[in-house]
Amino acid sequence: MSPMDPPRRAFRFERLLAGDRWARDVRVEVDTAGRIASLRTDGAPDGCETVTGWAVPGVPNVHSHSFQRALAGLAEGRGPDSFWGWREVMYAFLERLTPDDVEAISAQLYVEMLKAGFTCVGEFHYLHHPPGGGRYEDPAEMSRRILAAARTAGIGLVHLPVVYERGGFGGEGLEGGQRRFRMDLEGVGRMHDELAGDFAAAGAGLGWALHSLRAVSEGSVGRVEELVGGSQMPVHIHVAEQEREVRECLAARGARPVEWLLGRAPVDERWCLVHATHVNREEIAAVAGCGAVVGLCPTTEANLGDGLFPLGEFARAGGRFAIGTDSHVSRSPVEELRLLEYGQRLVTRSRAGLGGGGREEGVLGGAGGALLAHAWSDGCRALGWEGGGVEIGKRADVVVLDAGHPALVGREGAAVLDSWVFSGTETPVRDVMVGGEWVVTGGRHVREEVVAGAFRASAGATPTES
Repeated sequence: MSPMDPPRRAFRFERLLAGDRWARDVRVEVDTAGRIASLRTDGAPDGCETVTGWAVPGVPNVHSHSFQRALAGLAEGRGPDSFWGWREVMYAFLERLTPDDVEAISAQLYVEMLKAGFTCVGEFHYLHHPPGGGRYEDPAEMSRRILAAARTAGIGLVHLPVVYERGGFGGEGLEGGQRRFRMDLEGVGRMHDELAGDFAAAGAGLGWALHSLRAVSEGSVGRVEELVGGSQMPVHIHVAEQEREVRECLAARGARPVEWLLGRAPVDERWCLVHATHVNREEIAAVAGCGAVVGLCPTTEANLGDGLFPLGEFARAGGRFAIGTDSHVSRSPVEELRLLEYGQRLVTRSRAGLGGGGREEGVLGGAGGALLAHAWSDGCRALGWEGGGVEIGKRADVVVLDAGHPALVGREGAAVLDSWVFSGTETPVRDVMVGGEWVVTGGRHVREEVVAGAFRASAGATPTES
């Protein structure tokens, strides 16, 4: 390094997952942009911070509605016996949420995600306006609060402002809590223009989101390519989450939701189809063939009674999938992956779910490694995030697992990842690095107390009755 080169931070990882193998005593240098500048197994330890334990890439979370973190547990009463009943509880809950509340709730959520091993989050953001559907003086006020929360917590952020135009397939107007969501394609475009500078300065990303086929007009779906154009921005959409949605789409548009979407929009590898729970064999093959990622949120889908995505058939077709925490009844990548696998085992009545059966050799050959490999690579693809692996040029987003934790003690090879995913609820995550900066050390977040205090103050001022 010449005297003119910018300073780099250097780390020496005792055991680091590089590609599909564990490498020992790896020297990693991180540049001022938080990217891996060099990676050597024969480098001198001089000037390095030594990191013990099992170091793995941070996990991306492809689907989050951050404000719903404060709703978790409040919609379990007798009334909301379906997704549609739960939705009414959610509308009532958000009526009193202020920008301060959303910032406090989001920061708390992001701290919890980091402590569990998520290092980047895709924020599917539709809470644009004040209660009643008016306008903030700054139309991007709520989005700026999300960015502020992400910066406080130190998590990577890809912000996805949502197009939300109407209340159903019949073109119904937005009523009640939905008025806070109103936003058309041009509005999202203007929001991108407003936010671009601040997000770039913070190292955060921007993308597009369509709430759902029922909430976005046919014409707007057809114009997505016109506005997104040749950019590499991700495009996300809720689709085919509920059987009622499938029935209504068939009645209104003469096709199933995924079938209709693939026929009207340029769905490709930039797209993430969130849930896609109710798909048939032809749709499975078509989604796999176009390269889109399916964003699965197993704990939320279970909590809402959505059903199970046919993951086994999709994976066999070469389909890409990633995980999100959606309504945040869980904030852990391990819980999402474990439930995802167990759902498939229950359906097939076999232990050879997605990960079972040793689909790959080496470290990624077990069930846990196979699941994590998808979460890392396909999750980053869905968000346009340059992470998911420890490689030169990628972001230095790293999770360090405590080798002495009861879940991991004595483990080697593929058993390390398998044991992280399939060995209880006590997390072995000890340290977490995002962009070359430690945000969790020794199991505690660096701003844990301050963030928790703001969240407690907010929770005391928001509804607690279901």
